[in-house]
Amino acid sequence: MKRFQIIDLHCDTIVECVTNGADFRSGTGHISLDKLAAGGSLAQCFAIWIPTGKAAERHHTAGVGYYDYYKTAKAFFKKAMAENSDVVRQARTVAEIEQNKADGKLSAILTVEDSIFVEGKMERIDEMKEDGVRMASLIWNNENCMGYPNRRDFAEHMMGLKPFGYDAIAKMNEYGIVVDVSHLNEGGFWGVAKTSKKPFAASHSCARALCDHPRNLTDEQLKALGEAGGVIGVNFYDAFLHEEETEYTSIADIVKHLEYMKDKAGIEALAFGSDFDGISSKLEFGDFAGFPQIVDALEGKFTDDEIDKICHGNFLRVLKDNE
Repeated sequence: MKRFQIIDLHCDTIVECVTNGADFRSGTGHISLDKLAAGGSLAQCFAIWIPTGKAAERHHTAGVGYYDYYKTAKAFFKKAMAENSDVVRQARTVAEIEQNKADGKLSAILTVEDSIFVEGKMERIDEMKEDGVRMASLIWNNENCMGYPNRRDFAEHMMGLKPFGYDAIAKMNEYGIVVDVSHLNEGGFWGVAKTSKKPFAASHSCARALCDHPRNLTDEQLKALGEAGGVIGVNFYDAFLHEEETEYTSIADIVKHLEYMKDKAGIEALAFGSDFDGISSKLEFGDFAGFPQIVDALEGKFTDDEIDKICHGNFLRVLKDNE
């Protein structure tokens, strides 16, 4: 195994497999089990993303109920774990991640992107717990029972959480499900920051000072997330890394955001949140198998201990603090 083991906080590989037929074990997308092994993965967070709006049309899920899609994606994940048990296991706890590593297995952490399928029913958060979901974003790009997505319109961007959103945070805290604020608007972010009793995460977001996009976090948000003991996974999508329309992600882009976020949120808050299989930009390092190139670029800018924290230590701490 490689020296710096990677935990990546977000990918959309499940939806690529479920709706587009990608091969979970050896496919040609950004992530497959083969590429995880080649790139030095310790654990990969696999999100059940619920496509809505135009994304639902693109992924052939228009007309499919949100809860039905959650169940379909969950069933695929469980089947993939069973069929590939020789190389990967689902991990629900830090102890299971450590045991899987000792046994020579990859770990797969089940997460949710967009809790729209909850539809105001608390028993569906109960179900997430039973399914082993360890992190869930409150929202994606459309309003749901929790709150509102990021928007360029300032008034819309500052709208707060809905009442059920606050109830959901309390239940997620109780169940050890990390609250994920990526895609949430700023008003909702502050609702989480003031309400969550456990460290929360922005699984795949970048610094707004370096790229002025409402999906990114302001200096004040970065500081608050760091002070809460949370973690930010830098997103590899070029549109969140820089404002030039290059459709290309360089390693230098990623390192620049990590350095900036270290200054604002602290080294304990840094992580990777690639958004692999959910982004369209061309990547200098290709796919997950190229992850060692990113880690190599951190040397000289971060100490070995800091790199270890970025690669996996910080997220392991957040997971443990939520257990």
